Amino acid sequence: MTDVPANPEPFPPFGVHASEQVYDSPWCGLRRDTVVLPNGRLQEYHVLELASAVGIVPVLPDGRVVLCGQYRYTHGNTHWETPAGRIDQGEDPAVAAARECLEETGYRPRRVEPLPGFYPTNGISAHYAHLFVGHDCELIGEQALDDSEQITAQVFTRGEVEALLDAGRFADGFTAIAVLYWLRRQES
Repeated sequence: MTDVPANPEPFPPFGVHASEQVYDSPWCGLRRDTVVLPNGRLQEYHVLELASAVGIVPVLPDGRVVLCGQYRYTHGNTHWETPAGRIDQGEDPAVAAARECLEETGYRPRRVEPLPGFYPTNGISAHYAHLFVGHDCELIGEQALDDSEQITAQVFTRGEVEALLDAGRFADGFTAIAVLYWLRRQES
């Protein structure tokens, strides 16, 4: 097994000359920062403020996977995704992942295992996505969807999930990355 290379040495952070809240809502915020660059110049940064989120790959005891066919208003398309959502204030990410899985699919994982997370838009936001695998999921009830959610849950074989991934059908980054990490773990 190859050793994992170290991260690069960290650069000193930019100094903050000024910061202004441009917009704020329960869903997102926009901040305009003026930072001091290493050469002393000032530069404006626009920072999108979003709460951290979770995504989970729900795996049944027989190895099949539950996916959500979800409509997304922002681009008007419906596609397959893993359950995902925001972390409530003070909520543990693993608890949030199990909650989202149950709400969006009706399935509850017996065990939640962390996968590597990621910054979906690290050039403009500190928003972080925590990813998980939900093992031995069992159907315990109906979906509990928000008014704006249109989601159908469907069970797929591992081969079907791989075919969707290989065909580029996971247009959602949370889903593509979570499925890739999950599949890589299965190969080990």
